[in-house]
Amino acid sequence: MKYCWIACIVLFLSHHAIGQKVSIPEPQLKNEDSWSLVILPDPQTYVKFARNQGILELMTAWIAQNQNSLNIQMVVCTGDLVEQNNVIRGVGKNGDQSSINQWRAIDRSISRLDNRMPYVLAAGNHDFGYKNIESRHTYYNKYITADRNLINESILREYYYTEDGMPTLANALFEFEGHQQQKYLVLNLEFAPRDQVLEWAGQAIGQEKYKNHRVIVLTHSYMNNKNELIEKENYPIEDGNYGQAIWDKLVYPSQNIVMVIAGHIGAPNDFKGHTAFKQAQRKDGKEVTQMVFNAQALGGGWHGNGGDGWLRYLEFDPDGRTVHVKTYSPYFGISPTTKKHAWRTADFDEFSFQIGN
Repeated sequence: MKYCWIACIVLFLSHHAIGQKVSIPEPQLKNEDSWSLVILPDPQTYVKFARNQGILELMTAWIAQNQNSLNIQMVVCTGDLVEQNNVIRGVGKNGDQSSINQWRAIDRSISRLDNRMPYVLAAGNHDFGYKNIESRHTYYNKYITADRNLINESILREYYYTEDGMPTLANALFEFEGHQQQKYLVLNLEFAPRDQVLEWAGQAIGQEKYKNHRVIVLTHSYMNNKNELIEKENYPIEDGNYGQAIWDKLVYPSQNIVMVIAGHIGAPNDFKGHTAFKQAQRKDGKEVTQMVFNAQALGGGWHGNGGDGWLRYLEFDPDGRTVHVKTYSPYFGISPTTKKHAWRTADFDEFSFQIGN
């Protein structure tokens, strides 16, 4: 009889639990007067397989849909827009799409943001050369132009050149406004920027007219998942600067860089392995927040679904100092069946920090 009563209680509680609807919150601002910046992680595994390309389109469509509710003022992408910059045929384990189809997939996905909001896309190592920066040749400049998005064209302030002397948005400076007329600059830097790029960047942000701006540096490779600045990587280019050199030559001596955002790193199905975060002081004693966010080997590893649709948004409070970090997947969030998986709430995925001046 004792066991019968226990079974009845368990059955009752099970039915009661099934009948209960768990409320999963929709993405929203903590403060209705905040604004947000969205980070799109490396898209390469989305675009290298035809089956995955729709997930990236869902992500950019979600950003466009939530522009007003999250007061999105800027979208940045951490680079490696494609898996291979210039392969003729998409065959084999590492993707079934030619490079032209990968770039077309980026074009389609990003077009959902055109003439709606500003965005800045970093150029990663896979966006150069044949497969992986065997040279600095890239099709980035064919697809990522200022005039495709009139908003981007209106906020473009400075730009630099490719190795062969052509202007490129892979090295460019964009201006936008946050709270209380606080102006921001997004400084986009090519993968492993050349010395002359860093020299240009320092001169550009060091102009008198930008002395009160807050500068956010966007580049592809910067830190590893141990929160250490990358000193060297084994790529066949000899003129590149990695995380430590970018810090030493540009960030540390600056007087207005407040944040660095990057991607690049990852480990199969390991959330923490795709992220990094640290704060350190510039030469003048002001703090710089350095953040890495990626997702490309989640959802099945390097040849999985591309990253389970994860993106990150930073909410900038009206106080001008506090920033809240949230990590969310529109891919999971769109369906009642998977919505319970739509938020990542570990301490490296959901947290707050103070931005420097």
